[in-house]
Amino acid sequence: MKRLKRRYLALTIDSHETFGSTEFIDAIWAAVSKLYGEYGASRAGLSLIDYDGERKFAIIRTIHTTLEMVRTALASITKISNKPAAVHVLAVSGTLKALYHKVKV
Repeated sequence: MKRLKRRYLALTIDSHETFGSTEFIDAIWAAVSKLYGEYGASRAGLSLIDYDGERKFAIIRTIHTTLEMVRTALASITKISNKPAAVHVLAVSGTLKALYHKVKV
């Protein structure tokens, strides 16, 4: 069986509001589903690794072949829980250790 390669994305949330981790990951799933359908969303293998609502920082994991799909979906987010928001990608890495090193968290 072939091993799946993963990519980790460090994200910032640009909004005056604060959101819970469930609201945040639901917005990402909704954006991916809206653009690529349920089949595309299931291929992405998204999961929330770290979330800090106070600092508006998050780390998500995806499969490396769907990285561009996920980045496109993140760029299309304009609302989280019907409150204006935008999500920006700070860095992408193949390991969590390297990602934390890149963003100096």
